[in-house]
Amino acid sequence: MSESCTLGSPPESMDHASQLPRMTVEAFNRLLDESAPFQKIYGFVTEEIGYGSARVRLPASEAHTRPGGTLSGPAQMALADFAMYAALLGTIGEVPLAVTTSLNINFLQRPQPGDLLATCRLLKLGKRLAVGDITVQSEGLATPVAHATATYSIPPRG
Repeated sequence: MSESCTLGSPPESMDHASQLPRMTVEAFNRLLDESAPFQKIYGFVTEEIGYGSARVRLPASEAHTRPGGTLSGPAQMALADFAMYAALLGTIGEVPLAVTTSLNINFLQRPQPGDLLATCRLLKLGKRLAVGDITVQSEGLATPVAHATATYSIPPRG
């Protein structure tokens, strides 16, 4: 893998369309069951993992609803972070100690009742850091309810 790759004119190593993911949804779910029990609190569902991308779902639940009937901000942030983790592991493989170093989210509009979907695309992958762009949408609607960027730290390997 190259030292660093940025989208725009991506080198082959970050060409999302032509690379196979380094982790399947099934392997990702196994890793979560073994080392990340927190994700069960939210009930996240990983729908797709690609090389540098992922799509995950937060099923509708009263547990994530705040006063006024809207989905809580912390649940939306957790969904964005989870999507980033899935996209990163789809690119670098099983590295469970990759961790969030920064997450910035803008809440754009109130989510509609129902499931939320988060789609992540890695923007940059280096030896020690990865940056991703995450869009959160109410299921069935094209307009985003939130937009996030996240940076993950990748532990030294080998």
